[in-house]
Amino acid sequence: MHIAILDAHPLNPGDLSWKPLEQLGTLSIYPRTAPSETYQRAKDADIVITNKVCFDRQLLEQLPKLRCIVVTATGYNVVDLEAATKHAIVVCNAPAYSTASVAQHVFALLLNISTHVADYAHGNRAGRWTSSPDFCYIEQPTIELAGKTLGIVGLGNIGSAVASIGHAMGMHIIALTGKDASALPRYVKKTDFDTLLQRSDIVSLHCPLTPDTRHLINPRTLARAKHGMILINTARGPLVDEQAVADALHSGQLAAFGADVLSQEPPKADNPLLSAPNAFITPHIAWATLEARQRLMQITIDNVRAFISGKPQNVVNK
Repeated sequence: MHIAILDAHPLNPGDLSWKPLEQLGTLSIYPRTAPSETYQRAKDADIVITNKVCFDRQLLEQLPKLRCIVVTATGYNVVDLEAATKHAIVVCNAPAYSTASVAQHVFALLLNISTHVADYAHGNRAGRWTSSPDFCYIEQPTIELAGKTLGIVGLGNIGSAVASIGHAMGMHIIALTGKDASALPRYVKKTDFDTLLQRSDIVSLHCPLTPDTRHLINPRTLARAKHGMILINTARGPLVDEQAVADALHSGQLAAFGADVLSQEPPKADNPLLSAPNAFITPHIAWATLEARQRLMQITIDNVRAFISGKPQNVVNK
């Protein structure tokens, strides 16, 4: 059994171990794989492990030996599922490994925006506090999250965790969700998208990227949003029209934007959000705590082992 890991570095930059996979077959480990290298590295593999390396219809047709693709992520849009199914290739993902870490990151962004922790810490390293005539100084207003309305778009595992944390902090929670209102926690009020935009002080995006949700946040929806709203995106970059968000930050329609994802990663240097005021961007690291990566590694190993045993798990193309 030949197992090829095509983009090993993000999951394991050196602090985890691939040894359990070595016991399951011949293992080829590639820190990164360019599109031009994918065929050569995958052509002899029975199982490939991928995160961002794409497998489209044309490529899958050239890989007759391939029997299983294990995606080291919850999302699996890097694989053409219809083509994989046609060629009897099992595709597995890693559900729910990063829920706590991503929810934590949502509030890391939100708390930094609301309290300016990083700005004050940087100022104090430059001597700002030591030169203050008073015991404290206020250069940027901070806000209290208790009592604010948090609108959540999508109540899957992560959205539900964000709702729970927001409730614990005293926030009012409203949500756009396909779930029945009777199935929601008592502190979550189901609403429509327009109402959510109009009422929310903070909106956090947790929906999948589909043709219907691409550029869900755009000039029209931003114009309908509450003035001075804070927007958080830790889901998928293309959920937002980045130029529209940058324009809303410049105009003040948005008070701030916190994101861990962009439409292109790494972004181009001229991405308008990188220079927009009150845009706080982290480099797609919400999923990458040590604990989350340990869980992801174990799920990946278990997926490979289950497939080899003839009982595949976490299959997304049944």
